[in-house]
Formats: sequence, C-alpha cells, structure tokens
Amino acid sequence: MTQHATDALPTDASSAASGRREWWRDAVIYQVYPRSFADGNGDGMGDLPGVRARLPYLKELGVDAVWLSPFYASPQADAGYDVADYRAVDPMFGNLTDADDLVRDAHGLGLRVIVDLVPNHCSDQHEWFKQALREGPGSPIRERFHFRPGKGENGELPPNDWESIFGGPAWTRVEDGEWYLHLFAPEQPDFNWDHPAVHDEFRSILRFWLDLGIDGFRIDVAHGLVKAAGLPDIGHDEQVKLLGTEAVPYFDQDGVHEIYRSWRRILDEYTGERIAVAEAWTPTVERSALYLRPDELHQAFNFSYLTTGWNSADLREVIDRSLGAMNAVHAPATWVLSNHDVVRHSTRLAEGDEARGLRRARAATLLMLALPGSAYLYQGEELGLPEVVDLPDEVRQDPAFFRSAGQDGTRDGCRVPLPWSGEVAPFGFGPVEGGPSWLPQPASWKNLTVEAQEGDPTSTLEFYRSALAVRREHPALGAGRQVTWLPTSDGVLAFRRDTAEGSFVCTVNLTAAPLPLPTPGTLLLASANVEPGTETTELPADSTVWWAV
Repeated sequence: MTQHATDALPTDASSAASGRREWWRDAVIYQVYPRSFADGNGDGMGDLPGVRARLPYLKELGVDAVWLSPFYASPQADAGYDVADYRAVDPMFGNLTDADDLVRDAHGLGLRVIVDLVPNHCSDQHEWFKQALREGPGSPIRERFHFRPGKGENGELPPNDWESIFGGPAWTRVEDGEWYLHLFAPEQPDFNWDHPAVHDEFRSILRFWLDLGIDGFRIDVAHGLVKAAGLPDIGHDEQVKLLGTEAVPYFDQDGVHEIYRSWRRILDEYTGERIAVAEAWTPTVERSALYLRPDELHQAFNFSYLTTGWNSADLREVIDRSLGAMNAVHAPATWVLSNHDVVRHSTRLAEGDEARGLRRARAATLLMLALPGSAYLYQGEELGLPEVVDLPDEVRQDPAFFRSAGQDGTRDGCRVPLPWSGEVAPFGFGPVEGGPSWLPQPASWKNLTVEAQEGDPTSTLEFYRSALAVRREHPALGAGRQVTWLPTSDGVLAFRRDTAEGSFVCTVNLTAAPLPLPTPGTLLLASANVEPGTETTELPADSTVWWAV
C-alpha cells in the first residue's frame, strides 16, 4: 500500500518536508484564502493566527498540504496580489513570527505548507516602483519595469494596444509623461524579466521563505513573466481570439522556462522535496506540460479540467489528454474544481437548481479524487458552500468589478468567509458572536457550518472526510499514470485502476435519471444513497460510486 504523509513531520526547516518520496505526486492540497478562513483577533479579517488555530481541522479533514494565498505586506488593491514587500507579513494578517509558528505547527501535524509567490507584478507601493517614479525618465531602476513613451503627437496614447485582464488599457501614464505596463490593475506594475536584478531578487525571495521552512510555492501568473520582444501590437479582436487559443505576446512565452529551471535548481538544494506549482493559463494541457519538464516545475493547475462541464464525453476527453500530456514529461496530473478566482463548482454545475448543484458537486469531487495524480480543494467546498451571488455592490472589493470591461461577474462571491459554528453571522469566523466580517455571509449558512455538519453521516463535510480517508488507504488510488476505461452507456463514465495490491473501479452517472449499472465489486463510497445489488446497482442521477474490486 502506498505510504501517505500522515506521520508527524520534523519541525526543523531543513527536514520539514521529509517523509515519503515525491509526496506531491498524489497529495491533496487545500487552498486557504487567509482573509476568509478564520479571524483570530476579531477585526473581521481572517489572519495567520486564525489559520494556525484551525490547522487541526485540516488535519482531521485528511489533506496533505495547505496552500496559503498571499499574506505579504500589501495595500490590498487586489486582495494581496499587489505585493509591496515580499519578505514581510501584512499587519492585517499578523507578522513573521505568526508565519513561522504556523509553519511549525503545520509540520507538527504532518501538514506541509505552500505559499503564494507573485512574480509577474508587484504593488505600486513597492520600493523599486516608488523609486522609479521619483527618479523619472532615464532612471536605471525604471528598466526593472516596463516604462515606455506614449504614441501620438504628445505621447498621449498608450505604447501599444494591450488590454488589462481586469479591463481597460494595460498601460497607465505617470506625471512625467511615460507609461508603465500592468496586465492587471494599475496598482500592479509588471516586472521586466529581461532585467537581471529581477531574477536576482526573486531567487533571494525563494531562499528567504525556504529558509523559514515552507515546503513550496504556488506561482501566480506563471505564464506571464516574459513578454514578446518589442511589445508588439495585437489588435483588439485578435487579442480576444488569441487569449483562448494560443500564446499572446504577454502570455506563455518560451522565455519563462529558463526562469523556472533556475528556480528548480534552488528548490533542489533544500532537503525534503520542496516544490513549485504553476498557475499557468495556457491554451492546451500540452502547453501546460512544458512547465513540468523534469528540470522545471513540479505541478501545474489543470484549468482545462476545471472549465469542463458536466458532460461524460468532454470529461473523458480532458482526462485522457491531461494524463497523456503529463505522462510525456513524467509529471503528475492535477485536478481542481474551484479556487479563489472562479465561481464555486456547486453553483457552476447547478444550472439554476441549488440542490442539483450540490448533488453534482459531490459527484464531481468523488470523480476528481479517483483520478491518478494530485488534487486541490478550495476552502469551503468540503462544506458544500454555494457561490454568494447577491452581494450588495457597496461591499464588493474585487477590482475587476469596478472596471467596465473587466472579467465576467466578480470574484467576491467565492471569497465570503467560512462559517464555523453558531446560529448568527459571522458563524464563528471570528471570536465574537455577531462580530464583523469583511464580506457578509448568507443567513442560510447556519445550516452549513462545520459545527452543524460534524458527525452527520449525510453531510458534505463527513463525505469529504470519508473520501479522503478511503483515497489514502486504498492501494489503487492516489499517484498513477493511467485509467482503464470500461464500456458504458451514454452519459456514464466508468474506469478501473489496478495495482499489485488491489484494484478499484469508479462509476459516474452524469444523467438526470437513475440508471442500473453493473456491480463491479464491493461498495467503498458513494456521493448519494446507493443500495448495491448482486449483479447491477441503481446509481442515482448525478452520482459517483467507488468500488473495491
């Protein structure tokens, strides 16, 4: 049986991630969005002491590692993805001692810790950028960013036609007349990765956090660091088209790979298998696989899987393509359904029916956890939390919401703080009953708190705990390279996984009606109520069943 990282890990930084070899190939990694996970001091904002206090909950849930979204010093123009100081903790989250204590406590519980790294851009309050503004045109430090003169008779037009991911031009003009590039908010100037000082700085930042004992990095906008030489125009219509099909001049340029090779060398210097995970929005899983060659990064988020709908043919295709692409570079496939940037999958799959959404979400989770490789969970999905779609405009904070041509909707709805206990908001999010919460929670969440679900065998929380326990114990689950598809009817997926120690079958009914399907073995777990039969078993609509063979 595969050994999993359940034993307590050493707490010293040099060996914090020791344990079974290549732990990341089948790890279940839980994303913590710190401002929304747990509030330790009662100010309405989640923080590192709050996360630290809830680590035993994550241990009991059964995950292997915790990924923390940014907690660095930041003006919070984009929820911490605008970093002013990469070596400091923002006071709203605590301090470096809190970070150190959290890492040590996590290691003591057998949990690894991955932190966000934001190398594509920083904050306009970063010391480098402030110095660049002070020193004006011609300053050498401006070369660490993308400052350019404008077009037009008086330089009044942006240097090129690139558009921000958040909407509007990707350029902002400063008082001295030059323009600077920002692929996201104007408060997030892009670094110029052609400059050696930028490389040196981030190698130093990597070592700073590795020395503190963290076990890896999630690399934000990993596909965006290098821009095409000359920053060429694209054309608006072409830009919209290319974003969904192939590399544009500011995304997925081949030059990023040498950066990650240099980072891999640093990670490999440290004991305990420290890892790096790419947030790389590439046009295909084959392009994502290029980030995972043996001398580059360890994992990449599988956004192709995340964006696939509840359709058996489409899911089978993306599973096959994902495994094929990752096997070609000897990397594990990863599977993810939700994160802090997308609508929660319980709502995304609902098609307007909340009950159907939860039913499909549970089935989708069991399918995901049955696949070979590593899985990512987003905080609150284990409670069956839906997207909060009716937040008042005055409480929204996502910068995309305030830009007329920005992303569809807003990301605030998936970032509402977690409900832990009690009958009154903020449901145990902070230490004071009825205290503040940076985003309001729906009153109906009193039925979805950890406290309300704990011990209820029908609850989504206990379902997740059971699924992760079975995944950990069954020899045919976790790491692997392939699945063997079994013959099925339309709207059904069934596959088998085999090892010398045992075999496993996963069956999924993606249709809207119950279906009698073959009983391949002993029932392990189901996402809905199932009564196994001798020859056939009726699978409810939108359900997944695990079988031991």
